Amino acid sequence: MTKDIDYYMNLNWTLIEGEDLDFNGEPYHYIEIKEIPSFVFCAKTREKALEHYKHQLKLTLMIMLEDNEHIVEPGEETEDNIDWESICP
Repeated sequence: MTKDIDYYMNLNWTLIEGEDLDFNGEPYHYIEIKEIPSFVFCAKTREKALEHYKHQLKLTLMIMLEDNEHIVEPGEETEDNIDWESICP
């Protein structure tokens, strides 16, 4: 199976949603993707964020593929899953 942009766009990414205030004290909604720590998309409303984040995700994945970066897929074990307290003195 070729892991191209279409493959990655159709994965069930773990979305982390939240709200915050901008520099003017106005609320905005953001979406992060757990598997891609550098990814964040912001919009004025939750609906707009959910409607448009996939365009930014596609651009991010295209760059990662061009740079031959390892793309962590949903459910893939990563160092974030390691119990560091049990292995560090």
